[in-house]
Amino acid sequence: MLGMFKIALKLLINDRAKFAALIVGITFAIFLIVQLTSIFSGILSKASANVINIGARVWVMDLSVNNPLNAIPMPDYVLDAVRSMDGVKYAVPLYSGVALVRLKSGAYQPSTVLGLDDASLLGRPDLIEGKIEDIYGENAFIVVKDQEYQKLEEPGIGTTFEVNDHRGVIVGIARVTTSGLFGIPTLYTTYNHALQYLPNTRFTIAHVLVEPKSEADIPEIKNQIEKIGYLGLTDQEFQKKIADFYMYKTGAGVNILMMTAIGFLVGLSISGQTFYTFILENLDKFGALKAIGAKNYELVYMILFQTCFASFIGYGLGVGFSSLIIAAGKKYVPSYTADIGYWNLGLAFFMVLVIAGVSSMLAVRKVIRVQPFDILRG
Repeated sequence: MLGMFKIALKLLINDRAKFAALIVGITFAIFLIVQLTSIFSGILSKASANVINIGARVWVMDLSVNNPLNAIPMPDYVLDAVRSMDGVKYAVPLYSGVALVRLKSGAYQPSTVLGLDDASLLGRPDLIEGKIEDIYGENAFIVVKDQEYQKLEEPGIGTTFEVNDHRGVIVGIARVTTSGLFGIPTLYTTYNHALQYLPNTRFTIAHVLVEPKSEADIPEIKNQIEKIGYLGLTDQEFQKKIADFYMYKTGAGVNILMMTAIGFLVGLSISGQTFYTFILENLDKFGALKAIGAKNYELVYMILFQTCFASFIGYGLGVGFSSLIIAAGKKYVPSYTADIGYWNLGLAFFMVLVIAGVSSMLAVRKVIRVQPFDILRG
């Protein structure tokens, strides 16, 4: 079979125009699949930015909450009830809200404000500059240096601004694992400062962050939270809930899926048509191979080898080109978001196998039916 594979490779490469068209079609399809699914993965990651950055093990929320931005405030008794539950090591409140910040230039910029528990500062970010103790100072805020940092006019330690007619001072600059999705900067302060500086409803606790005594206690903690009429989710479950919301209850998931399907169909049509034309033009050669004793299964192996060879080259080029675009986008476009993971690489690999399979099926049917007598007579 090694000799047959060498013949198949020569037949495929010798027709450079069709070989190039075949590679380009598959490359384009894989590029679109990887690019679009990576963008969607980045969107989902940024949508869960607060959950990832704060890092609490269990989150308590209202039953109607489906993403961190629409947190429904809970009464104070929920915090007390959770703290008294079996299996809870400790529980702290989290404030989450959006404030309109007036900058030194006079411009206004919406910002997410997270109020951390005064006693523990659970969920505090890693500081690049400043000391975490300074967050207890009057009017103190910590700013996150992420992709949206420049929208606050790149403040440094000591920069002042106004929040709801209150003076604010930057006492620290922090970094986080994931920046937010909706293009607004993030500020951290203490829970009591957030209540003091920002307008609030009757209830003020956006989430209760729970640390269990052990992983085995989490199911029982969730059951107890459910009994008092609220929802308890692990950090992974909360991220999945957020992903499901953006995938099924907004247009993002459907639109990305449709564009991915279009890219796949374009690649499939180009590669299938090109490879079928290639087989038609080389039908006499396959007939000649049959005439000298080649079996049908050997010709099938040759065709599978040709399609797989072209498909895997296209897969590698498509993934490589998409990776270059994503790397360049992250470096030069601050708001660009895309994450390549095993799941979208696996999806692209599955798609390229489908493309190879369909192209092979079209060609195999034609080659199996050819008779040496018809070729030699012609």
